[in-house]
Amino acid sequence: MKKNDIFEIEITGVTDEGDGVGRAENIAVFVPFALQGERVEVLIIKTYKTYAIGKLQRVISPSPDRIKSDCEHFYKCGGCSFQNVNYDTELSFKEKAVTDAVRRIGKCDCEILPILGAKNQSCYRNKAQFPVGTEGIGLYARKSHRIIDMNFCSIQDEKTAIIIKIVRKWMADFGVPAYDELADTGLIRHIYTRVGNNKMLLCIVSRKAEIPHIDELISALLDTGIEFWGIILNVNEKQTNVVLGKKSLVLYGKDYMFGKIGDCEFKVSHLSFWQVNSAQTKVLYDVVKDFASLEGNEVVWDLYCGIGTIGQYMGKNAKKLIGIEIVPEAIDDAKENAKRNGISDFEYYCGTAESLASSIKDRPDLIILDPPRKGCDRELIDTVIKTGVKKIVYVSCKASTLARDLEILEKNGYKATRIQPVDLFPRTNHCEAVAEILRVK
Repeated sequence: MKKNDIFEIEITGVTDEGDGVGRAENIAVFVPFALQGERVEVLIIKTYKTYAIGKLQRVISPSPDRIKSDCEHFYKCGGCSFQNVNYDTELSFKEKAVTDAVRRIGKCDCEILPILGAKNQSCYRNKAQFPVGTEGIGLYARKSHRIIDMNFCSIQDEKTAIIIKIVRKWMADFGVPAYDELADTGLIRHIYTRVGNNKMLLCIVSRKAEIPHIDELISALLDTGIEFWGIILNVNEKQTNVVLGKKSLVLYGKDYMFGKIGDCEFKVSHLSFWQVNSAQTKVLYDVVKDFASLEGNEVVWDLYCGIGTIGQYMGKNAKKLIGIEIVPEAIDDAKENAKRNGISDFEYYCGTAESLASSIKDRPDLIILDPPRKGCDRELIDTVIKTGVKKIVYVSCKASTLARDLEILEKNGYKATRIQPVDLFPRTNHCEAVAEILRVK
């Protein structure tokens, strides 16, 4: 097999990234946008020792689950994987991905509950990050830093499209240059938006703090009728792929917003983490609350606590809430949010759990783990095991790292009893899962 070969293949499976998988010449071929059960014509674009990457040329026998994407950018943009399949089938793919990872990687035989889908599959994201460059303003193409120029993304909040159009016109009218990544010249690097309680927090990321005609941009944005929590200028002078720099200036309003989950309200600084799907976040946290089954006399450790959302959502049912987070701004928000949400007994610490655990006097009855996609650091897992905690509730945004961590825990006296997949990211390949883990030894 070599590059530019063309094959007809049967798609027999789907990867956890949403790509179709078939075989040609006894080698696995991964084909983006191909669906399980389809016969397709594929152009080989990359070859490796044990597999190849193919480009979908033609669907010979389409799946009955295939639909026409209503997003004009779907086959160019790298944001979504499932705009071309009905939602029930997408959910089955995600549930199977969680099941396969837990069984194969984690070697875990616990109960896996049916996935909880989302009522809305479009315009659900409350956070958008649009890179700005010489190719335009938009989103990156699949597995690249090439910008696909666009105004509208079908899974983003609709107000974002209005803001992008305003910024685009302002840059053209006043000759404000976009950032050139290769030459490290120009000004505007990213447009970064967040939505809380239907009001917008806008962050404009620039290479320099001095931007010409910035007052005209603010005026044009306010004239749209959109309510803004604030408009922020973030300065990132480094030639880097990291989006936000360390220096921020408030141009209008505040540098934070408020968002609600159920009866709880949270202050969210522009640098703090906030789940991107507000409606499904409540569904996710209700699962955590159910798995925790607090009776009112427990000490809860909330690790990777962020601004305190999960712990505080269920914290009124705990005796004491202790949160640990490495981001200082998030810890400041968490302390303020705990008071706002009526948590009577709480402590929040900035740092890592492995470095702070020995100094915390109150031993945990329950530990909540909500790590990033890379999963838990091994040192943190060892720290959790040493506490001897009776129950762990693990919130995961990547099934493979959840499975890896479950295997470690199960070798050290713990057992996952049930896992609940929850779809927070319709039309993408990402899926959340909540695991209930009990100490058995």
